[in-house]
Amino acid sequence: MLSGGDANVKKFNTVSRRIFILSIAKGVIFTGIIAKLFSLQISENKKYLTLSDKNRLREWRLPPVRGDFQDYFGKLIAGNTKVYQLHVVPEQVEDFRYLMVRLKNILPLSEKQFSKIVKKKNQQKPWETLIISENLTWDQFSKVNFYLHELSGAKPVLSVARSYPYKENYTHVLGYVAQASQRDLDNNENIKQKHVPGLRVGKTGLEKKFEDDLIGTNGVQRYEVNAYGKRINQVDFKEGEKGKRIRLTVDTEIQKFCNELLADKAGSISVMDIFTGDIVAMHSSPSFDPNLFLYGISIENWKSIRENTLKPLINKTISGLYSPGSTIKPIVALSALENNVISPNFKVKCTGKTELYGQTYHCWKEKGHGVVDLKDAIKKSCDTYFYEMSRRLGVDRLNITATRFGLGNRVFNDLYFEEKKGLVPSTKWKKDNLGRGWVLGETLITGIGQGYIQTTPLQLCLMTAQLANGGFKIFPRLTVDQDDESFEKIKYKMSESLNTIEKNDSSIIRTAEKFFKPGEKKYDKLFRNQENVKFVLDAMFASTNEWGGTSYRSRIEDKKYQFAGKTGTAQVKKITKLERELDLDTAQIPYEQRDHAWYIAFGPYNNPRYAVSIFVEHGGSGSSTAAPLAKKLFKKIIDRHEEREKIRNSYLNEI
Repeated sequence: MLSGGDANVKKFNTVSRRIFILSIAKGVIFTGIIAKLFSLQISENKKYLTLSDKNRLREWRLPPVRGDFQDYFGKLIAGNTKVYQLHVVPEQVEDFRYLMVRLKNILPLSEKQFSKIVKKKNQQKPWETLIISENLTWDQFSKVNFYLHELSGAKPVLSVARSYPYKENYTHVLGYVAQASQRDLDNNENIKQKHVPGLRVGKTGLEKKFEDDLIGTNGVQRYEVNAYGKRINQVDFKEGEKGKRIRLTVDTEIQKFCNELLADKAGSISVMDIFTGDIVAMHSSPSFDPNLFLYGISIENWKSIRENTLKPLINKTISGLYSPGSTIKPIVALSALENNVISPNFKVKCTGKTELYGQTYHCWKEKGHGVVDLKDAIKKSCDTYFYEMSRRLGVDRLNITATRFGLGNRVFNDLYFEEKKGLVPSTKWKKDNLGRGWVLGETLITGIGQGYIQTTPLQLCLMTAQLANGGFKIFPRLTVDQDDESFEKIKYKMSESLNTIEKNDSSIIRTAEKFFKPGEKKYDKLFRNQENVKFVLDAMFASTNEWGGTSYRSRIEDKKYQFAGKTGTAQVKKITKLERELDLDTAQIPYEQRDHAWYIAFGPYNNPRYAVSIFVEHGGSGSSTAAPLAKKLFKKIIDRHEEREKIRNSYLNEI
């Protein structure tokens, strides 16, 4: 048993021990706190500062600013305009239904719009941005910002949208943009990297072809926000780089005029520089306003475009395939002369029809043209003469000449994915594709531009240009580039090509033709004897400017505007004996059964510079429908030529 003193000592020791242990524990805890504070304040300062900034700061990646399109004179034909949008990130919203009800009252939204947004939200992932409105007014944008503290997850965004100031005038040249689809993201890495909600990308035409050049780079905005997520002030802004500016060869004034000429008609007009290949105008009618697609086209507008019987969605200039009718005759004549099948003095008696193996082939003139030579046959477009000439020439030799001058091949190669090749038939083509042999009657109708042969309006414009420049290969272009060769340099190269001494051995020429590939050599000769080309051009002049020519009524006597051309009327169905006897006017024939109207031309005749092709779908006669349009068009083209030359010379001086 311990005495009182011993008990007190033991108790003291116990208390002291406990105090010591507590002191050590306090020291350990205090040291831990100090160490943690040191870690937070010193070692991990940047980490927690960043986390703090993430709560305080918000970063918005802006849509890249798309590059512009300009015409040859520097006019803006596709640019950008500022738009106000409202985005919502569903995973940042506490009560989506409440948010939508508030927005419905603030904006306001219709029941249809409200249901559409809710449906879209349910179809996408919660972290994906939902676009509530793509084109807010300034008042709506301001109102949303005022109530932003109540709208958790809503983001008012200043964005950019495409603008097409000339509306339907450039639709088929430029194409249009629309919201990037999943397919766009999968097929283009550049779009995927720069994608933000509401990004517009090229869907057709040049907008799609030059997407990587036009798209630009993203800008970035950083804002300080309060506890409610409302923006207080902008703390940083990094401006994106605008996409490339692309200048076209097209003249807006002529492009607009082509649209006016084809008003209420289905068809196409193409205008080309016969030396440089510059496309001065390229219009397909009817067209539509590409601005309709920017924010999602309405059902009513889409239905109106899609159900239009004149087919505004089709770029008829490069995608429409048609029988060329009598516009093919200059090439048929050239091929016959080049192959020494006939001479210019060769004559045929036209009685209005030709009999061959029990089949009757009619001339467009019922009672015939009488005795005609080659010049008169082109001038009066005598079918009987061309039946006989084609029979002697054969379809295979015609195929070589026509292909060489641009028919049956894409004019722009891969510039437009929708461009069609067309078809210039041959005996081999028919055997390979139809499994049947060629028959002589098919040669006859091919010689007047009917049957299997199919061309685009732009191909016929190129054919005319290469005849008009004396018979030299050119390469059509739509964009202006510093590396483009000048008009003077091109003419010099053509002159060099003409003066090149070649062996005039017929077997060598035949071998070269066999392996000839169009487009292999720039500004190369497309003829054997240039006198044959000159003869054809002279006959085209007679067709327009001499009495009895099929386009004589559309002539211009002023030599400043004088042009030469060839009409064409392409049948869309076989004419029955009864219909031939009735001889109905175009207005009496159902629209879809009417002939197509064609006209090809070049001018001014004394010093040619431009080629034109005019096509009016189901327009009837080429002489009465298409040729009169050329008379108006050439005046416009020639009057604009001087201004174009000023721009060309100033541009050359800059580079």
